[in-house]
Amino acid sequence: MPHKEQKHADRFHAQVVSCHGRHHFVRDENGHLYEAHRRGKKGDVVVGDEVLCSAAVDNTVAIESISPRSSLLFRQDEWRTKTLAANIDTLVIVYASRPRFNPWFVWKALLASHAAGVHPIIIRNKTDLAEDAQTAQEFLESMRRLGYETHAISAEKADSQSTLELDTIFDHKRSLLVGQSGMGKSTILNLLVKDANAKTQEYSQALNLGRQTTTVTTLYDLDRSDGFVIDSPGFQEFGLAHLTLNDVIAAMPDIVSHIGGCRFANCKHLQEPGCAVKNALQEGLISQERYDFYCAVAKELTKPTVW
Repeated sequence: MPHKEQKHADRFHAQVVSCHGRHHFVRDENGHLYEAHRRGKKGDVVVGDEVLCSAAVDNTVAIESISPRSSLLFRQDEWRTKTLAANIDTLVIVYASRPRFNPWFVWKALLASHAAGVHPIIIRNKTDLAEDAQTAQEFLESMRRLGYETHAISAEKADSQSTLELDTIFDHKRSLLVGQSGMGKSTILNLLVKDANAKTQEYSQALNLGRQTTTVTTLYDLDRSDGFVIDSPGFQEFGLAHLTLNDVIAAMPDIVSHIGGCRFANCKHLQEPGCAVKNALQEGLISQERYDFYCAVAKELTKPTVW
C-alpha cells in the first residue's frame, strides 16, 4: 500500500506544448519539459491540453488523462480528422497577397472558429508588397464590414508599428495561428517569440524528426506578456465535415441576417422557392462569391452518404 500511495503522489499535472503524431512534449508547473506518450495508445492528445502524467522515468512520462477542455479546434474531411489546438480563446488567421490567398480558406476557418466558440482575428500580412495589394485590402475590408476583427501588418519589416500591432492582437490571449503555406506565419511567430525557431528545432531533434520542423504543432509563451501562441503547420484546405448546415448559417453574418423571411421554415437557401436569402442576393445585399461559397459548403454537408 505505501508503494501505491507513493506512485500516486508522484503523478503531476502538465500542459501539452508540442505534438507530432503520437509523440508529445509536456511541461510541468516549473517549466520542465518531458517527452510524453499517451497511455493506452489513444490518439486524443492535442497541443494546449492540460493533462495528468505518471511519474517520470528517464525524463519520459505517460499521459494518463486529459482535463476537460474549454475549447477544441479541429478540421475534418470525409477521410480523417485533424485536431489543431485545445483550450484556446482566439484563432488568428493570416493571409497575404502573395502567394495568392484563397478567400475560402479564411471563410472556412471562420466557420470552424464559430462552431468551437473561439474568437477569430484576421491579419493581412505582407502589406509592403505592391502586387495584388488592392485585392488583399478589399478582402480585408469586406471582412471588417461583416463585423470581424481585422489587422494589416508587414511582419517582414519588423518595425515598431508592426510589433505594436502584434502585441495588441496576441497579448493576454491563448491563440492558435493558422494560414495557408507561405503567408508569413513563421515571421510573425519570430516577432512574438524570439527563440521560437530554436525551440522547434529542439523538439524535432528530440523526436528524431530531422528537418521536418514544419510538421510539429508547438505552443510558445509570449515574450512580452502572459498568454501563449500555438503555431500549426501551414495547410491549404480547412475541412468542415464536422459542422452541420445550421452551424454554417449561424456563422455567416450576411446569410443569417436574411433567413427569417423564407417561405419554408426548413429552407436550405439553395433551390427552394420564396427564399429570403436568394432575394437578398438578387438585391445585392449578399455578394455572389459569398453565396457561392455557402452553396458549396451546404451541398457538401448535405450530400447523401454512400455506403
